[in-house]
Amino acid sequence: MFPLKDTIPSSTFPFVTISIIVTNIFIFIYQLSLGPQLNEFFNHFGVIPVKFTSVASENPVQLIPLSATLFSSVFLHGGWMHIIGNMWYLWIFGDNIEDRTGHFRFLLFYLLCGIAAGLVHIIMNPGSGVPTIGASGAIAGVMGAYILLFPNSRVITLIFVIFFIQIVEIPAIFFLGFWIIIQIISGSMQAGLTEQSGGVAWWAHIGGFFIGLLLVLFFKKRKSRK
Repeated sequence: MFPLKDTIPSSTFPFVTISIIVTNIFIFIYQLSLGPQLNEFFNHFGVIPVKFTSVASENPVQLIPLSATLFSSVFLHGGWMHIIGNMWYLWIFGDNIEDRTGHFRFLLFYLLCGIAAGLVHIIMNPGSGVPTIGASGAIAGVMGAYILLFPNSRVITLIFVIFFIQIVEIPAIFFLGFWIIIQIISGSMQAGLTEQSGGVAWWAHIGGFFIGLLLVLFFKKRKSRK
């Protein structure tokens, strides 16, 4: 399933959502210019769980500068499909959440979801030495907020199975519910793999989704009483 758009228009211009997308694109273009130095760049600015666990036991003070990677990693991507997929999902679901929270609060909400998702990944993969990068955890938080605030919205979705292609409207609660179930199943399966294995940070997605679902209760604008 691939989402094309949702059916709820935003009542305000989503300039924070667009700014986040543009920022990610510019950083990705910079990454492309690094060539063979890209891996070193990821090691420096990505989240590496074993660094956090080893520093916490040996020199906790170093956790302060190391924590900056929880922020920087949210703006890095590993390839074209990674950034296109993430930015597309943010474009579809981000504008409505920005509309309901307000611009500044949406930015804070987005960053907090990304940072919290990184922490969940560290907790679930404490011995991993693989740099974790991407906005997926933060965007999962946006999706968690969306399923709570707009459960009756519909997601216009492209469904393709081999030669079968069809565009259908799926209730957001089912589309996003199916998405998070897949993340939970995948994360549970990954738990049996070695801690050095790479791939998708499923638990960052799971953590970001549920943290976003809870945080939006505090970030959404209160409806005025007439």
